[in-house]
Amino acid sequence: MHKLFGALCLTLLLSGCGYNTLQSTDEQIKASWAEVLNQYQRRTDLIPNLVNTVKGYAAQEQAVLLGVTEARARVGSIQATPELINDAQAFAKFQAAQGQLTSALSRLLVVSENYPQLKSDQNFRDLQAQLEGTENRITVARNRYIKAVQEYNVTVRSFPSNLTAMLFGYSVKPSFTVENEKEISRPPTVDFVAPKPAAPNAAAAAK
Repeated sequence: MHKLFGALCLTLLLSGCGYNTLQSTDEQIKASWAEVLNQYQRRTDLIPNLVNTVKGYAAQEQAVLLGVTEARARVGSIQATPELINDAQAFAKFQAAQGQLTSALSRLLVVSENYPQLKSDQNFRDLQAQLEGTENRITVARNRYIKAVQEYNVTVRSFPSNLTAMLFGYSVKPSFTVENEKEISRPPTVDFVAPKPAAPNAAAAAK
């Protein structure tokens, strides 16, 4: 009887200290992260067909095509496991790779504007529509993940739930930083600097 009463008191104490909230928000993060990975994988799977279609009309755009292929390979080299959300450094590496792939795909679509026959190709139009839809789903999935992490991290940092978090080994989790990804995805700019005037020669200077 005393053991049962003690277990009941412990349960009430933990629930009042945020244990249940930590459990539920942690599970929500896992579910949201799985959906993020699912949508990113959907995008990755579209790329080979997209590159091959563009190559059929714009084979001379080797630099752009290679950029997309290499960016996809970098994404594939990162093992995107559920545990990734517990490692801030690995998470940042994953985000950087995805940002670079976004940038490479943007360049590819910009280049496609120069090829009317490519733009009129039905297969290309279908792939482009699928890619745009996937990008939208990625945005939605990322936003859900950000909100889930925000709620969880607030619980981990707040008193008295922070004591419960320390007791059971819960710690803050990394989230997407929109500003950093925008910086990674921004196409490179070229600064056109006016040429410096030529220095006067010795003869002109002597006059």
